[in-house]
Amino acid sequence: MTNPDSTAVDKHGPASLQSAWHGVHWGLPLAVAVLVAVLLLPTPETLPLAGHRMLAILGFAVVLWITEALDYAISAVVISALMAVLLGLSPSLANPKLLIGTVQGLTMAMSGFGNTALTLVAAALFLAAAMSITGLDRRIALVILARVGARTSRIVIGAIVVSTVLAFLVPSATARAATVVPIMMGIILAFGVEKKSRFAGLLMITTVQAVSIWNVGIKTAAAQNMVAVGFIQKMLGHDVTWFDWFIAAAPFSIAMSIGLYAIMMVMMPPETREIPGGQASVHKALAELGPMTGAQIRLLTVSLILLGFWASEGLLHSFDSSTTTTVAVALLFLPAVGVMDWKKANALIPWGTVVLFGVGISLGTALLQTQAAQWLANLIVTWFGLNALPAFSILAVLAAFLVVIHLGFASATALASSLIPIVIAVLQKVATPGINVLGMTLILQFVVSFGFILPVNSPQGMLAYGTDTFTSRDFVRTGLVITVLAYVLALVFGATYWRWLGYV
Repeated sequence: MTNPDSTAVDKHGPASLQSAWHGVHWGLPLAVAVLVAVLLLPTPETLPLAGHRMLAILGFAVVLWITEALDYAISAVVISALMAVLLGLSPSLANPKLLIGTVQGLTMAMSGFGNTALTLVAAALFLAAAMSITGLDRRIALVILARVGARTSRIVIGAIVVSTVLAFLVPSATARAATVVPIMMGIILAFGVEKKSRFAGLLMITTVQAVSIWNVGIKTAAAQNMVAVGFIQKMLGHDVTWFDWFIAAAPFSIAMSIGLYAIMMVMMPPETREIPGGQASVHKALAELGPMTGAQIRLLTVSLILLGFWASEGLLHSFDSSTTTTVAVALLFLPAVGVMDWKKANALIPWGTVVLFGVGISLGTALLQTQAAQWLANLIVTWFGLNALPAFSILAVLAAFLVVIHLGFASATALASSLIPIVIAVLQKVATPGINVLGMTLILQFVVSFGFILPVNSPQGMLAYGTDTFTSRDFVRTGLVITVLAYVLALVFGATYWRWLGYV
């Protein structure tokens, strides 16, 4: 899961890279300037004043999120305050003679915290914390690596497999990266490989890119997916089950994983074909863990049962993912059955992610309620000439737009919060006959996770950059090729597999 709280890994690593790249010092004044500038513009005749003010708040939020001038959680609080005041002082859409009022404005700013998708995100963070507390995630990773052998090519495959398997069990991209990155670093050091060697960079970049790739493949793997599901539920009146998401996205992630291996092995070939003593070091690390503990066995049992409930939602039962995950977390806190207490778990929960998620949902909802999203959608349809295009061409244009704009975001959650409601509104506005708005939204949400180009495009990228095993140039040049592959694959799937599923 994209976790804004995990960006500062090392004072000489990701945090300094972010500062240098984004220019944090001017971000807040720029955001305020954008807010004021939009507010001072004449209100279009077709846009309510409340919608005009929401567009100003959206501009303010996007600049804050791109520049990272404020911590994400703090930015969410500031955005909430602006919504409460500016919406509160705006005329009501139902009766323009009356003001919306600050109570209703604050209610709109807090509406996202009542969304069941937020419950799933919070519960997923507790599951990730349980994995960390018990060490089950580390054990799973080492067990897989112990079976791949000491050939460098197989170790790289092992890194991809670890990231894939953990995506099913650890519903947080940052938590998965925080588990796997130290293990890979330990392997590099145990193998006696130079930190700045090509093999070290190959292994680390491959690991975090695989984490990002499987954010696409599994609904519960990342918070931005829950943002999209929340808006799909609210705007389209449909839910997307875990299995439906998996059927649509997993083949894409499998193809991307194969492509990732090929790209990385060609562009950053390891210096040697085999690491002497490598296998022994992994077995040693695994032996030091000892046999599985009772807590690990209980957590693995609960996790596998939960995975079964996720996968069979809508097929064998009617329990939604949010409910089953909440029940699983409740079990993990109970005496005798559980594996953690509140004090330990609370210390590991990035509450800023929860706050950002809630306010992000509120922001998108308010854009819709004030008709700002619909007005902006009309503008985008006109700008890009989407109205008369076939569904496939619309997919190509909007996917390219999302790939480019992601370059400015370090949080896919923030990106989804800003743009998914607008994407849905755009798809609802085009005149293309028979367009599947739900299916197209789902595919474009997959593209939201394409943060492959810059280390600062995702917390997992920044975690890896903090290991000092590769240069940003290596990440960018390989990331560009990975992104091109992802975009081309999205178009190929759009013309074939996703069309067969009825999504395009």
